[in-house]
Amino acid sequence: MSAPIATPYNGTAEITALTSLINSAVQDIANEYSKEGHSIPSLHSTEPGPFDAPHLVSPILARAIQTVEAACAQLSFTVANPGHVITNYEESACMLVATNAKIADRLIGKPEGLAIKELASQAGLDAGKLGRILRMLATKHCFEEGLREYESDSNHTVRTDEAFKAGLYLNETLTDPKTASSTSPDDSPFQRAHGTSLFGYYTTRFAQAMVGWGEVTGKSMLPKVYAWDKVPENATICDVGGGNGHVTLGLMKAFPKLKVVLQDSPAVVELGREYWKTQYPEAIEKQRVQFTSIDFFVDQPVPNCDFYYDNHSHDWPTSESLKILGNIRKAMGANSRLLIHEFVLQHAVRDPDTSASIVEQAPEPLLANYGMGRVRLYQQDLNMMILLNSKERTLQEFVDLGEKSGFRFEKIWTSGEAGLIEFRAT
Repeated sequence: MSAPIATPYNGTAEITALTSLINSAVQDIANEYSKEGHSIPSLHSTEPGPFDAPHLVSPILARAIQTVEAACAQLSFTVANPGHVITNYEESACMLVATNAKIADRLIGKPEGLAIKELASQAGLDAGKLGRILRMLATKHCFEEGLREYESDSNHTVRTDEAFKAGLYLNETLTDPKTASSTSPDDSPFQRAHGTSLFGYYTTRFAQAMVGWGEVTGKSMLPKVYAWDKVPENATICDVGGGNGHVTLGLMKAFPKLKVVLQDSPAVVELGREYWKTQYPEAIEKQRVQFTSIDFFVDQPVPNCDFYYDNHSHDWPTSESLKILGNIRKAMGANSRLLIHEFVLQHAVRDPDTSASIVEQAPEPLLANYGMGRVRLYQQDLNMMILLNSKERTLQEFVDLGEKSGFRFEKIWTSGEAGLIEFRAT
């Protein structure tokens, strides 16, 4: 990694600039809530907030939240004694205990909380030790500690996740000569932890889980991102490997003039058909949606669609992604567009390259990639390494993928924390 670019800030000037960014961003956040007639929800509240769904978050609010997260973290790291971080590893150790004991799951539907003795009894753990562990996590706002040794579930509690267990096998997978350099999903930490691939593990559950994940990552914002209002009547978007099609279903609801072709494996397509029957039956009745099975590594999608939509490139290593994109390229007409909807990583250091200038960089003295304000993108990159031996990509990596598959980069559209990358055929 290259050395950081020197900045003109000394420590005092830097924390003053960070404080100014925080004050300005907090005012923007308060104003956005006020416009909707709401105050900012308390951290102690377990009620949903008005902007919990990413597609409801305006660009002003999204940028302000990122700035607060990034600037507060950088301010803390700047002023804190280095010795304060020595025991930070304890947080991961405590989170592992809470996850394995399914503490968050046991608190679902119990806003009043549970006594620590009851939680410990259910989990089969010592009450005194579990109480100390949860108290540590309460200081990180994962749980809320009550006055009578109750631990109540807060809005920021993490639910039990199979990926957490898989993460424990990351180092073992990286240091095993047989799997260290492999990009095969069969050599992922998830495979080592569970004895099966991610897709095999979840089967039918996976498609439904992606609905919630689309909300988290901002892919539900697709209707607000692209210039769909300028697209002609009956334009067709082919959702390649689209699961149950929840993203394009939301797009069609916003723009009924569109048509959708949903393509995935036979079993998943049938799940998609059932999903659309319950969520948008009019589209089926009016024959606005078509369900077609495909092996996207081998088969070309339905030809001559106006748009081809891909939101699963991060599932696959470069070699497999090139196969998928190559087949899409063969199916495209002269005016077709490819839209790749994924997280787009940035370097933390300010980059003068063309691709870096296209993607918004955070104001100084923040890290160029917004640091802790967008840390979820880099956590997800590691998550993909753990789950599928795959990766999230930088814009330049997406451009390279496109060029190798016969595409020309046109534009990147901002879509929550994800980016919508537009290509045309060369």
